Amino acid sequence: QVQLVESGGGSVQAGGSLRLSCAASGYTYSRYCMGWFRQAPGKEREGVASISSGGGRTYYADPVKGRFTISQDNDKNTVYLQMNSLKPEDTATYYCAVRSGALCYFSWPWNYWGQGTQVTVSS
Repeated sequence: QVQLVESGGGSVQAGGSLRLSCAASGYTYSRYCMGWFRQAPGKEREGVASISSGGGRTYYADPVKGRFTISQDNDKNTVYLQMNSLKPEDTATYYCAVRSGALCYFSWPWNYWGQGTQVTVSS
């Protein structure tokens, strides 16, 4: 059974930082992508960042480029999202997801999802 467990969310003032973690288990893909998505109230879910298991190729949504960094620890089966210079518009529930394959596009189907962790940025 695949499990993705996010942690690290919380409340922070604008300009602050948070690091999200996603501990993954139960999947047997030889090549896979890990991704972070977010959904704000009244808005559609959007991709934030993703990383491939093999070469560690990363993808970022334009609003977070230069502020967020995705990384992974393959030994721990954990993916991280370091979020710096946070803005009120970053407020959302952040979800971790995994998909099989080597291409980590946000718009492609993602197989499994975590339960989400809330990030609130106040001005």
